[in-house]
Order: sequence, then C-alpha cells, then structure tokens
Amino acid sequence: MHDQNFVEGFSKLNKKKKIDWLVKRYFAGRSDARALLERYMHADDRVQSLHDGFIENTLTNYWLPYAVAPNFLINGRTYAVPMVTEESSVVAAAAKAAKFWYPFGGFKARVTGKVKLGHIHLLYYGSAEKLQNFFAQTREEFLRRLKPFTENMEKRGGGILSVELEDWTRRLDYYYTVTFRLDTADSMGANFINTILEEWADYMEETYPSFGRPDELEIIMRILSNHNPGCRVRVSVEASEQELTRRTGIDDYARRFETAVKMAGINPYRAVTHNKGIMNGIDAVVLATGNDFRAVEAGAHAFAASEGEYRSLSSVERSDGMFRFILDIPLAVGTVGGMTRLHPLARLSMELLGNPGAGELMQIIASVGLAQNFSAVHSLITEGIQTGHMRMHLNNILNQLGATPGEAEQIRQLFATRKAHVRAVKEALNRLRNKK
Repeated sequence: MHDQNFVEGFSKLNKKKKIDWLVKRYFAGRSDARALLERYMHADDRVQSLHDGFIENTLTNYWLPYAVAPNFLINGRTYAVPMVTEESSVVAAAAKAAKFWYPFGGFKARVTGKVKLGHIHLLYYGSAEKLQNFFAQTREEFLRRLKPFTENMEKRGGGILSVELEDWTRRLDYYYTVTFRLDTADSMGANFINTILEEWADYMEETYPSFGRPDELEIIMRILSNHNPGCRVRVSVEASEQELTRRTGIDDYARRFETAVKMAGINPYRAVTHNKGIMNGIDAVVLATGNDFRAVEAGAHAFAASEGEYRSLSSVERSDGMFRFILDIPLAVGTVGGMTRLHPLARLSMELLGNPGAGELMQIIASVGLAQNFSAVHSLITEGIQTGHMRMHLNNILNQLGATPGEAEQIRQLFATRKAHVRAVKEALNRLRNKK
C-alpha cells in the first residue's frame, strides 16, 4: 500500500504538471516554492529545452558560479582556466598559486599514459584450460567482428590495445574477466568502451555453445572501469629553497612544506583532506569543461589507495638546494563528444583553453589540482586555513544575515585584519544596527 506521495508515471508528465505535483505534495506550506523553481529557468526557451534534455525529470536549473583563474603558465603557455565550484576561496587559491609559480617557469606537465580499461565480468563453471582455449581460438575473430565499431576510433589514433583473460578464482569461485586496454583518443570514451564490451560479450554467448555446454558460461556484466592507473598525468613546480624562503619570508619553508606533505603520505586521516584539496581544483575544471567529475574523483581516490593504504596524491622532492612539488594522478577526460560539445558553456571553456586535445586538457586540469594543493598546504603551515577561507566566506555570511551594501562594507573593513567567524560577524552586525 502506497502513501499519498507515491506517484506513478511521473516522468511522463510535462514540466508544469511535475512542478504542480511537487509543490502540492511537498511545499504546500511554502508560497514561494513555485516561483523559486521558475526563477532559475533560462529566459531563452531553446536554451532551457537543451538543459531539460541533459537529465530526466528536469524542473529547473541549479546554478553554480563560473569563474576563471588567470596566469596559469603550463609548459610555456599562459592559460586563463575556467572553474565551476560553489566553495569559497577555491578559485582565489588556484589563481594565487598560479601567480606565485609564474616567475619560476610555472607548471611542467606531461601525460604518462592514456590507457583506459573495460571488463566483461563472468562466471565459468568448466575447466580453466577449456575457457583459455576458447578465448585463444576466438580472440582474433572477435576483434575482426568488432571492426565496424572500432574503425572510426582507430582513424583518430585510438582503439583496442589488448584483450586478456584474467583469472580471479582465488578471490571468488568461478570468477574471470575479459580485460580490455583501450585508447579513446580525445573522447572520454565511456560509450565506445561499453559498446565494445557488450558486443564482445554477445559474441561469446553466441559462439560458446560450439565449444561446450551453454550453462558453463554465465556473463554477469560488461562495464568500463573508472580505475585507470594507466591514464595518468604528472605535473610539477620547482624553485630553489633559498628563493622560497625569500618569497615567503619563512625560514626553513621547504622543510616545513615537505613535512606536511609527508604526513599526508602516511596518515590516511590527513591524506583524505589533503587530496580533497587537490580535487577542489580538479573537479572545478572538470565541471567547467563538461567532463565527468564523479569518474575522475573515483579514479583519483582508488589510485591513492592502490598500494594498500590511502596516501597523498602529491609528493615533494628536495635535493641540491632545489624544491620540487609533484602531482601524479589518473585523469580520464575528453574534449569531443558528450557534454563537452553539448553544453554551451562547456564549449566556451574549451575555446577559452584553445580547444585542447585530451592530453593537453589532462595537463591543464592536473596543474590546477597541484596549484590548489600548494595553496592549501602553504596556508596550513603559515597563517592557518581559516584566515583565507573565512575572508572569502565573509560575503556568504553577510548575504545570509541580510546585510545591506553599506553594512557589508563596514563589516569588511572591521574584519580586514582578523578572522571572520560567523558568530563574530553576526555580533558585529547587530552592534552596527543597534547604533542606528
């Protein structure tokens, strides 16, 4: 028996009826709910229709700020990098780090691999030798049959790199995978990879009965992996330790910074927050370019734990008086297809970056991640994270408290040299209002 909020056929309703139902069932006591939903719809019906098609059951748009972080010198070229995020101080921190490292030659980045993975997960109830023989005898024929699906990707420089049968039976009875290594060129490649997997699995099910009993082979699923340690980018910045001390005014700055990063390398509680700072920057650029930030996040955290213990994604090297800060991270992104070409602002982002290929975009994104990490660690070993964060967060506090423009300016001046905690700002604003 269903309660009154259960609904059948919701997806078949038009947008107005969806909103009518939602307001009636969940916002009966709130008079502005409908107006709020309608306020964030795009004024251009064509643009709104495009957005409506991105997902299911669309009611309105959820806006996030679109910003740029200028002065990113990456491999000798200066970029203004688009970023989409709701978190205070992220863009400011990225821009500050970019400016800091500019006179030192900026960021040096290189792609170390573009291999992506996909798997057919299956159970096999016969002998391992029999399955291996089946795989060996059908492999080349299956590759030939996939040509209609791979030839366009191959023309762009990608395609299937290898296909292997892997035995997982020591971990789970009867469990094997057919593991694909692929290069998807400038596309993220999810649809391409999953199509290849499904076609190969269909060929297996179609062909196997001529080798053995049909019930010996049970295909459970076919799906790409978001753990792609072979699709990686490495980015670094470097300067002399003496110059860092001069620039920061802090004696032994390089050692303190290195120690902070080493702590994130051995303490998972610190490592998670350390890596979250990296992803603050990476996710913002991934979102701005219409890529899949959830896949990038999952891959990064899996890589951070790939040695059996969760660790920092960045590291420090110190030798011969030089300081090097390094980020090595998997990044599976694309610059063609999907949202990167469908969303107008994603297209604008690509144009802003000079319409990069996937490899160049990987380098840009990783550079922003390292910049974000540098700013966070720098703050932690100097003034503390809250000073800069709360300075940027002050505007949000003032908006939440309903401060007028005049009140906001006076409060900003008051907190120009001290920390702006919510309680302190509220008390200061109350005192200001009581004087009137």
